Amino acid sequence: MQTITSRNEIDPKYKWDLASMYADSAAWEADLAKVKALAEEMTGYAGRLGESGAVLLESLSKKDDMNRLLEKVFVYARMKRDEDNANEEAQAMTDKVMAAAAALGAKLAFFTPELIGLGEETIRRFLEEEPGLAVYRFYLECVLREKEHVLSDSEEALLARLSEVLGGADDIFTMLNNADMDFGEIEGEDGEPAKLTHGSYITFLQSHDRKVRQAAFEKLYAKYKSQINTIGATYATSVKTDVIGAEIRHYPSARGAACFADNVSEDVYDNLIKVINENLPALHKYLEIRKRALGVEDLRMWDMYAPLVKIPQRTIPYEEAQAMVMEALQPMGEQYLADLKHGFADGWVDVYETPGKTSGAYSFGSYDSKPFVLLNYKETLQDVFTVIHEMGHSMNSYYTRKTQPFVYGGHSIFTAEVASTVNENLLIKHLLATEKDPEMRKYLINFQLEGFRTTVFRQTMFAEFEHIVHKHVEDGGSLTPSWLCAEYDKLNSKYFGPSLVHDDFIQYEWARIPHFYSAFYVYKYATGYSAAAAISDLILQNGPDDYLKFLACGENDYPVELLKIAGVDMSQPAPIESAMRTFSALVDELDALI
Repeated sequence: MQTITSRNEIDPKYKWDLASMYADSAAWEADLAKVKALAEEMTGYAGRLGESGAVLLESLSKKDDMNRLLEKVFVYARMKRDEDNANEEAQAMTDKVMAAAAALGAKLAFFTPELIGLGEETIRRFLEEEPGLAVYRFYLECVLREKEHVLSDSEEALLARLSEVLGGADDIFTMLNNADMDFGEIEGEDGEPAKLTHGSYITFLQSHDRKVRQAAFEKLYAKYKSQINTIGATYATSVKTDVIGAEIRHYPSARGAACFADNVSEDVYDNLIKVINENLPALHKYLEIRKRALGVEDLRMWDMYAPLVKIPQRTIPYEEAQAMVMEALQPMGEQYLADLKHGFADGWVDVYETPGKTSGAYSFGSYDSKPFVLLNYKETLQDVFTVIHEMGHSMNSYYTRKTQPFVYGGHSIFTAEVASTVNENLLIKHLLATEKDPEMRKYLINFQLEGFRTTVFRQTMFAEFEHIVHKHVEDGGSLTPSWLCAEYDKLNSKYFGPSLVHDDFIQYEWARIPHFYSAFYVYKYATGYSAAAAISDLILQNGPDDYLKFLACGENDYPVELLKIAGVDMSQPAPIESAMRTFSALVDELDALI
């Protein structure tokens, strides 16, 4: 296992190149000042958007310039903080840009209400009169669609001023979870003290030593239990913010507001939960196999990540992980591979865990930066999958930013998770196709089943929890820590079934999930995984051309329509049902092998 060392001891080749964004804080401050100046210029368009198509184009271009630069200064500050959440200078930079963003939002609060106020007839006339507006056609259609949810100028200005405060619950949880909580040490497999961190937790749960797994599980959740009142109040504030925000903007519910942004029917959310609940018996069968294979009398939560096949423990250095990723993605074609190789060598990736570094992994960046990747690489096979997952996100960003204008340069989470999970699917398919050792094949089949369990079943359980919690508040209920724990405990028992012995600590798991502070986000992991399973098969059958077109689209259409380019229709339950058939077949195959 990679030991944790101080950041200044890490070789620069294993760190992301944030200097490519700003050489120093003075350069960052200069751009922040430019953002504020651009915002002042934007206020000059108040009351003028309807003058002509040319004025509207000019204002939209100026607004993009401002947001593009704001995105850059925000990304840099946030990533500097993520290097070490205890870094007070980085904390101050992040606070400063968040405050600036709130102030800018207030200054520009006139824009969307005034734009909507022009009316569809005027906007369509401007589109005909001013050819330069063609690039904004889809953006303008989206704005018009939001008409009933946009408030008056003064109300929008007030909400913009409050935006910094309204995101406070997420910031508080991030600081508590990453900077303040210390999980201490446990006794490792070698009998020596081993540091328990967010990064090492899953590695400990994958240990063949059951005592190590139990110690890591109980020590981690004991810490969350000790903070449950603070975290409960923090999460309750986040949920109330979602609910009140939806009410203010006249959405039917917080979930309805979240789905509206992607133009996704709430039926997609309900279909996911329905299909997964119908297929819980397959998950329960898998857990029975897990219990039998592990040879345990009582299956416990700390047994969920333990490999079912005892293969020799293998350390995979980061360079080897890169080679495995390149080999697995051969079906993506020469250009994709060349661009991926460039990314590995060009300072995209921050590889190793260091004190205070944000836990987990992500792909992030601005329109004008490299598509950076944060890792906490621990030299396991799971970490190789994390590398290929996050590089899938970054390659998506790379192609989008090369192809699309800034206004369409981002990604809906609904589509972004497809790009990462297609890569994971290609890796597991490659490993299974090339592995001859029967024991290793069992291991890999189990590994693929774990992908389904953790990404489809687990994220759907999270999605069901989010829906229950928000609906409870919308129905007038109160979110106490005991209520949250009880509801989560019931869901966990339903999903894991009778094979699992109940453990009191699992009721606190909701308290450690950062994605819950971005409400109705996690279901997209499950839908994305299901879509990716289908797309990876299409790539192997027909080549990558359609999929590469999809990767370059950004947000130039609604997510469901974009996925049709890659060959799947997520408005129907069919992709989820297909994924469940694959899962059931893998369970049966593993049952026969074990």
